[in-house]
Amino acid sequence: MDFELSSEQLSVRDLCRDFARNEIAPKAAGFDETGEFPYAIVAGMGKLGLFAMRFSESLGGAGGDFLSYCLAIEEIARADASCAITLAAAVSLGIAPFVEFGTAAQQERWLPALLSGEKLWAFGLTEPEAGSDAGGTQSRASRTGAEWVINGRKAFITNAGTNISAGVTMTAVTGGSEGHKQISCFAVERGTPGYTQGPKYRKLGWHASDTRELLFDDVRVPADNLVGEEGGGLRQFLRILEGGRVGMAALSVGVAQACLDASIEYSTQRRQFGQAIAGFQATQFKLADMATQIEMARLLTHKAAWLFDHGGKPGVYASMAKLHASEVATACAGQAVQIHGGYGFMEDLPVARYYRDVKINEIGEGTSEVQRILIARHLIKRFEGA
Repeated sequence: MDFELSSEQLSVRDLCRDFARNEIAPKAAGFDETGEFPYAIVAGMGKLGLFAMRFSESLGGAGGDFLSYCLAIEEIARADASCAITLAAAVSLGIAPFVEFGTAAQQERWLPALLSGEKLWAFGLTEPEAGSDAGGTQSRASRTGAEWVINGRKAFITNAGTNISAGVTMTAVTGGSEGHKQISCFAVERGTPGYTQGPKYRKLGWHASDTRELLFDDVRVPADNLVGEEGGGLRQFLRILEGGRVGMAALSVGVAQACLDASIEYSTQRRQFGQAIAGFQATQFKLADMATQIEMARLLTHKAAWLFDHGGKPGVYASMAKLHASEVATACAGQAVQIHGGYGFMEDLPVARYYRDVKINEIGEGTSEVQRILIARHLIKRFEGA
């Protein structure tokens, strides 16, 4: 079993690390304070090929592997979680549905601008009454001649309202029987009559990430805007979420590493009782626990990514990686604030931002509770099938 990264993967990691340190980190506090969307950073990530990285060259992608993509997400997240989730949502949730399930015409129409980072595309699954219960979708679409007419609303949608947001792939009920809903996916372009984006939410963290409610009032789209097969929407989106969960795991590892980096730097400089606080066993134990848990989360994330790259079934490992890494990141953020003491409570230092940003990692892409359910189901099914 080889844990070494390839030369290509190391190059991606180092390239993204330099970009994050030089271009993102100096501006992250400002983005957080103002809530300004980081257009220049998105353009820079596009020039680096990060939006195209994990997709095949035949579709206009860079032909990279999923693990390299995770390395990129981790490095971006070490500098700023808002920039990282903008990239992760655009790739895992915005582009992937077209790559996995889109027609050749849809791919030709939308992928070039999305793979270059020139435009962003959103992923509309969550609704006010359908979060963890993805099958509880209330939005509806009915076929009228050569069009679908869509009505409904989506909540907590990332990358839907910026100046470069091009549209959303969303789920809607298209039929069903005996209490079972038939759910399908539709691509809705921005500017389509009846499709509106609500104002940005006021959030605890991720201030520079664009998150909004979406409203659909008699929105008419061509029949050709159906993404994948009719009735296959829920299955398609659940599959897409597996990749999203691994991306969220990588993002969590990045924030956790940033917490450890800041804690080591601060504790070696901050003096109390005549010595640096890094010399006290209480601090050392915190640092050691953080480092150990981060490494465990990183290895689990890399295994899930490896399964994507080698044709395995990453489902349960995607859930494990997302669950463990997100909870490790939250714990590390808490420890980082504790090590920084009163200064950790001040917005002057980045650990306060890490602490606010990281909680959503346990919620987005499926809550920790949902991940535990999925993992347990896998274990029970495997036992019963043995």
